[in-house]
Amino acid sequence: MKLARKPLKLGILYSQSGSYGRLSRASRRGALRAIEAVNEDDSFGFTFDAIERDPEGNIDLYAPLCTEILAEGSVSHVIGCVTSWSRKEVIPVLEKFGATLWYSLPYEGFEASDHVVYTHACPNQHLLPLLSWILPRFGDRGYLAGSNYIWGWELNRVARELIQEAGGEILGERHLALNDTDVDRLIEEISATRPNFVLNSLVGESSYAFLKAFAALAKRDSYFTPESCPILSCNLTESEFPKIGDAAEGLISTGPYFHGAKGWPCQGKREFESSLEAASWAAVMELSLLLRANPGFEHAPISELLKVNRQRTMIDTETHHTALPVLVAQVKDRSFHVLEQWEDIPADPYLSYSERRTGVRQPSLRVVK
Repeated sequence: MKLARKPLKLGILYSQSGSYGRLSRASRRGALRAIEAVNEDDSFGFTFDAIERDPEGNIDLYAPLCTEILAEGSVSHVIGCVTSWSRKEVIPVLEKFGATLWYSLPYEGFEASDHVVYTHACPNQHLLPLLSWILPRFGDRGYLAGSNYIWGWELNRVARELIQEAGGEILGERHLALNDTDVDRLIEEISATRPNFVLNSLVGESSYAFLKAFAALAKRDSYFTPESCPILSCNLTESEFPKIGDAAEGLISTGPYFHGAKGWPCQGKREFESSLEAASWAAVMELSLLLRANPGFEHAPISELLKVNRQRTMIDTETHHTALPVLVAQVKDRSFHVLEQWEDIPADPYLSYSERRTGVRQPSLRVVK
């Protein structure tokens, strides 16, 4: 006779529409797949009951809908948010209720909240290894393009500092409002300055319009082919290929997972469409393992749960960031092909290179002239 399993409520807060809807739907799919896996596994003494809200890409809805989820009662953990803007909107709500957000998107770093667990990459796990791979091979003259909000501002700021510290030069920088698809001026500036690479930190529709316009530029001017001037990205994934088509060809990206990669997050036992789906899966599964190993702490703050934890975890108890593999890959025939990889890089969200991280094999930024 099977013992009855305790039902636990788990919040899901992803937009299924809007300019970054593809990213949200990929993340949501990973979370729901993991919930299903937990509910089918009798080794867990509980099941998850998803309490879901859809902000529809409207930033003004994140905080009130997060409040709705937590006000349901007995909800202590929420999987969700895509943009850093939306994440920052819900943090005050999480603080009020003593709840935890599991955030599964790459982000710009320089944050560590007692109410957030970060299961995707921060700059030393995406931007630093990407630049460390690119600069010696393509040169140190870059152009920065980004969306006009936290991700674009901060990622380009960090990229500018890293490139200049390595002796490189930023030839131009431009930001577009979210949903803005007027990229003509951006393309004109890139054409005129002729950088060695372009770092694309645009999001959603802006990014898709830019990639298509850049591909058209490459047809007019062979200098802008991937062989001489590649586009770089820290956030583009396979979930966006249907929208981009052949314009993604040659793009070089970085992440903890690409479709078909073995290892993280479940040792190759399952395949995921993209790192977004994988990181959301990892968020739910890591929470599940923590709760199984530490019964009675289902509603404890994440800092307390990690403090009493009796099992191995990749989550840093100080910053709540996750140690991750780092893969650099390039799009060929609408698929990412891995160029280089590192295993289990601890997160360093403030790029502090603290003593407790020394001795770990990490990418270093250098320029070979």
